[in-house]
Amino acid sequence: MVAGNQRSRVVITGVGVVSPVGIGQSAFWSNMTAGRSGITPLSAFPSQNLPCKLAAEIRDFDPLQYIHERKFLKVMSRDIQLGVSAATLAMQDAGLVNGDVNPDRLGVEFGAGHISFTPDELADAARLMEGLTESEISNRWGPTAIGKIAPLWLLKQCPNMPACHVAIEHGARGPNNTITSADASALLALQESMRCINRGHADVMIVGACSSNINPVDIARISLVDTLSPQNDPEQGCRPFDRDRDGSIVGEGSAVFIVERYSHAVARGAEIYCEVLGVGAGCDGRGDENVAGGRGLSSAMGAALRQANVSPRELGHINAHGKSTRNDDWVEARAYHHSFGDDTHRIPVVALKSYFGNFDAGSGAVELAGSILSLKHGELPATLNYKHPDPLCRLNVSRDPQRLRSSIAMTVNRTSMGQSAAAILRAI
Repeated sequence: MVAGNQRSRVVITGVGVVSPVGIGQSAFWSNMTAGRSGITPLSAFPSQNLPCKLAAEIRDFDPLQYIHERKFLKVMSRDIQLGVSAATLAMQDAGLVNGDVNPDRLGVEFGAGHISFTPDELADAARLMEGLTESEISNRWGPTAIGKIAPLWLLKQCPNMPACHVAIEHGARGPNNTITSADASALLALQESMRCINRGHADVMIVGACSSNINPVDIARISLVDTLSPQNDPEQGCRPFDRDRDGSIVGEGSAVFIVERYSHAVARGAEIYCEVLGVGAGCDGRGDENVAGGRGLSSAMGAALRQANVSPRELGHINAHGKSTRNDDWVEARAYHHSFGDDTHRIPVVALKSYFGNFDAGSGAVELAGSILSLKHGELPATLNYKHPDPLCRLNVSRDPQRLRSSIAMTVNRTSMGQSAAAILRAI
């Protein structure tokens, strides 16, 4: 419990990953250390008329292997299935089964992105409206077409449903919240889970994020507001901080973590991956100078370092946002230089989106899993496709796997609107 301003130590005792690089943390880690990318030519549907021909798809995924409450599958979108499955893997990894934790002291904090419908879900209703005028559609939609849509169809698109299903699956009756802050969602969920534990409202929190952009509607939508790489070669599709980068790649995935009060974890004899020393958040605010300089990310990193009582020189690596668009990578690099000065060149930087692209809330969670497993194994994976350093970034990007020089890591994420989050982790 918390006494005065003294915070409880908070640790991570379970990691579950469902990603294009592997399902389960063992496959995920072994593929990353071997340099195996999850980015391939898009295969889920025809791509000839889409602006992006590559994607990071999860293959051989069967939700029935991970979801106990199978009756809910019919109201679970792909995103939700990924999230609930990753939560099951995390609980198994932490050695927890239903009833091990007081249900009222077990909570859920989950990040979610935009959950798209699939065109076939509305196809029958749309066909009834073909050739009608606007007024005819208005008159006939309710009496005729709406009956062609499944009654619980909307439940697949609600961003709070991953947290709901995770709580139902694992009997978690404690604090339950959903964060929809795009790429920063997972780290913000981690921050809120620490607050729940420090307020004395929970002993254990199931924390993560999920999303899937492997959808023609999503790809078309994203291409209108962001830069997707036009490449056909997977080795050139996602190149964070590389001089020749030309956009990000869509993907899908989820990672979930068991976040626990240290004393609770020790009492039950849990294996501890790392301690969460601090999480900070910030936003660029108004003004081009703030956006171009990544002031929100600088604020988030500064807040996390202060909370952790850690100096930049103690960081063994930075797990970068590394979106692989020209502007986003420039802004991120400026934030590092502004925050760390000359120390920037000494800190190894890894950009894991080079393995699995960018997929909103879920990618931040999978990146966090990468840092936690790096601390566990004492090794930093290489950044794929990094061949020509960008002179406007000037970062110490990891080109080859390397041993970690420190047991302390920072992982960061930033949204296109400038909302940012940073977390400091330390291996135990």
